[in-house]
Parts: sequence; structure tokens; C-alpha cells
Amino acid sequence: MAEETKKKRSVNGQDPKVLLDVKNLVKYFPVRSGLLQRVKAWVKAVDDVSFFIYEGETFGLVGESGCGKTTVGRTILNLIPATSGEVIFDGKNLFELSSTDLKKKRRDMQIIFQDPFSSLDPRMPIGESIAEGLRIHTNKSGQERYDIVVEMLTRVGMRAEHARRYPHEFSGGQRQRIGIARALALQPKFIVCDEPVSALDVSIQAQVLSILRDLQRDFGLTYLFIAHNLSVVEHFSDRVGVMYLGKMAEMADRDVLYRDPLHPYTQSLMSAIPIPDPMLKRQRILLQGDVPSPLNPPKGCRFHTRCPLAFDKCSQEEPPFKDYGDRHYAACWLLETGEKGASKITRDKITADSPVVLAEAD
Repeated sequence: MAEETKKKRSVNGQDPKVLLDVKNLVKYFPVRSGLLQRVKAWVKAVDDVSFFIYEGETFGLVGESGCGKTTVGRTILNLIPATSGEVIFDGKNLFELSSTDLKKKRRDMQIIFQDPFSSLDPRMPIGESIAEGLRIHTNKSGQERYDIVVEMLTRVGMRAEHARRYPHEFSGGQRQRIGIARALALQPKFIVCDEPVSALDVSIQAQVLSILRDLQRDFGLTYLFIAHNLSVVEHFSDRVGVMYLGKMAEMADRDVLYRDPLHPYTQSLMSAIPIPDPMLKRQRILLQGDVPSPLNPPKGCRFHTRCPLAFDKCSQEEPPFKDYGDRHYAACWLLETGEKGASKITRDKITADSPVVLAEAD
């Protein structure tokens, strides 16, 4: 991805800084069997994914379950080792750092987990959980750590006395706030939000998202926001990347992507977003069949087995992931024709044997 394509429109006469640059990230998991547990195959969870995040922005990452979103987030933080690729964070390649230097960098990188209950030690008061990072990474006294814990709890709408309670004494929404307070304690620059609201009620989701937005404004945080809910991503993100079966299918500014999705897979996802008006109808794109196995992904474009517009080249060669104008990246051979609307799924392009059904949304 050329460096000049990473430039965003100037803010106050200055180009924003690229805080995180992910280049050709690959993560394969071995499948072992037999008495000697030899590797028989590889699960290609993340396969050559590249994107970048500007300082202070929220980058949304969406896709179906199993597409590799969470693996991307954890591999970026080096919680699981990458197979290959580079992650440049604040000018440093994280995969080349020594263990000592990586530990120093971890102060600037935190994560909010999807399940707020399993991410907290049930035998440890939540005040100690929040202070654990401070104990590892700083030389602050016990009183200083306690003061920071109280400040962080207050920032997420909780009280000082909550620090002495255990995780089981809180609701799901409160536990997620605790997770946010813990991630914030070290005052990081970058936070991976791994589906932080997917396990919460809708009303609680709004509260948590509001907290995240306020904290981003006050502390200048940068987010990688992983989610399933496209409506939440549209509301919360500045730019959005769409993954399918370990690959990045499309990436663009939020408004550009939601107004004019280029990739057929993105179009099918967008068609599922509910419209808050019973008088309006939207054409649903219902994909047929199952997502192929990452153990043996299809050759060429990985979406071609479910794409109604696929042609011979789609099953033979992998399309390039490139900029088609206005920082709108996509990987689809139809876009290479240069014909306007070539990659759009419309009723007149659907044949009887196409792996898709068009239906009017209720």
C-alpha cells in the first residue's frame, strides 16, 4: 500500500499521524493429529491483511463470525504470535522488539475483551484487577495506584467503594465498564475494542459507547473497534474495514462505505441493516450456502463461491486490494473493468443458478 495513499485530508494544515500500520499480516494455526501430534494442515485465520489507523480515530473492523477479526486484534498486540507480516506501532515494528522493549510498549496498547466476566479474575476484587497493570508497569505506591483506580472507576460511571467488590457482584454492563477502566489505567495511546458491546442489552450498549467516545475525546485515544453490528460501527467509527474468510474485502471512510459499498460481500452485509422506518423497504441480498472452511479456502477470490457476479477469473486469481478513488479500497475483479456499477448486485444480474436470493425486507 503506497505511502501517499495513507494521507488524509489536512486538519489545521497538518496531515494526521499514522499510529498503527499493519502490513501483510498472516496468522495460521496448526492442526495436529496422530501419536506424534504432527502438523497435518493449517487454519488460515488471517491471510495477508493490511490496513492503517490514524492517531485519534476509530477504525471499525466487521465481518461474519470466524472471518479473523479477533485474531487480527490479538495478533496486533502480540498476544498471539504472528506467522508473518509487520505491525508498525508509533514508528516501531512490534514483531522485532525484544521482550523488554515490547513490555515497555504494552503500556501504550490495551484491549477490552468481548466477555467482561471471563476477562476478570473471579477471586480478585475489581480494584486489584484494574491496578494490576500499574503494579507491573510502574513504580507507583499502593496509595497512588488506589487513587488511579478510583479515578478510572469514576470516569466510567462507577463509585470508589466498588473497588472492593468482586466481579460476580456486578451486572454485565458494569463489568464491561470495569474492563474499560482497566484498559484505561495505564493511559494508553491505542485500545483494541474486541466486540465490547455485543454481549450487552441495547440500552447498555449506548451507555458503553458513550463512555468510549467521551474517553477518546478526553484522552486522545485511538481505537480498533471490532464488531458484528453494522449499525453500531456506522455510528461509532471513522473508517471501516470489511473482512471475509481471513482477507480484507473492502476499506473506506465510514460515510463513503455506507453510501456506496463496492464489494458484493459488503453490499450483502449492508442490506441486512434494519431501517428505522416501517414505510421504507430495502432489497435484501440473501447469500446462499455456508462460509468455506479456513482449512481449505477457495482459490482466487474467497467470496466467489457465494458471489452472484463471479466469473471464471474470480475462481482462478486473487484480486488486488487497491484504492479505487477517495481512499476507497476493495478487492474485486469486476472493479478492474473500470465499468461504473460493474460490482453492484442488481436484480437484472441475478440468474436462476446464482448463489444469492434477492428479497424485500420486512
